[in-house]
Amino acid sequence: MNFSNLGAVFVHLAENDYFWSMKKLLSTLWLALFATLAWAQTPDEIISKMESVMNQHEAEGVVMTMDMKMPIVGTISTRMWTLDGLSRMETGFQDEKVVMFTDAETVWSYDAKKNEVTIEAAKHDDKKEGDTSMFKGVTEGYDVSVKKETDTAWFLQCKKSRTNKKKDDPKNMEIVVAKGTYMPVSLSARISPVTMTMRDISFGVSKDMVTYDPAKFPGATIVDKR
Repeated sequence: MNFSNLGAVFVHLAENDYFWSMKKLLSTLWLALFATLAWAQTPDEIISKMESVMNQHEAEGVVMTMDMKMPIVGTISTRMWTLDGLSRMETGFQDEKVVMFTDAETVWSYDAKKNEVTIEAAKHDDKKEGDTSMFKGVTEGYDVSVKKETDTAWFLQCKKSRTNKKKDDPKNMEIVVAKGTYMPVSLSARISPVTMTMRDISFGVSKDMVTYDPAKFPGATIVDKR
């Protein structure tokens, strides 16, 4: 066997391996750069796509949790389901639990501690809690910027514009939007001294889930205030 060319052979193989390693590395870098550019969107584009997703699924009904953090009292969490003008809200705090069902005309409130259902006429106003309407035009009157970005989400900082004269609007909000789905992950705002956060947002509500059924509260005392 002729060993005189072994050195040249090894150099050739080494150079060839180096070439393919560099090619693979460059390909990986290009893919990473492309992915980064694909996610690089303006805050307005992100919010617009988020609103579009919410509009597309609105008819399915929406589920979310609202946390209200208050000094001394602590955090009160309410789980909400809404569908086509019907809603159900479950609030638990310490040893208290209240379940509320609402339609266009009536509100049923169940107090678990008292085992009592109070029935009242619904109060009509323009504000709807727990449905997608709260996400429509949510950033109007705000200067929006990307505060932070991760592999899975954008963290948008919303600062009240100087031209926004609405006294009830919070000075700052934070909206977290999931990449890929453009679903809102959470929306947080502070209206002194209360900090509110909407989270765990999803779609898919049946009519049975948001309709008051007395059979689900056996033995409860009925107090009709209509």
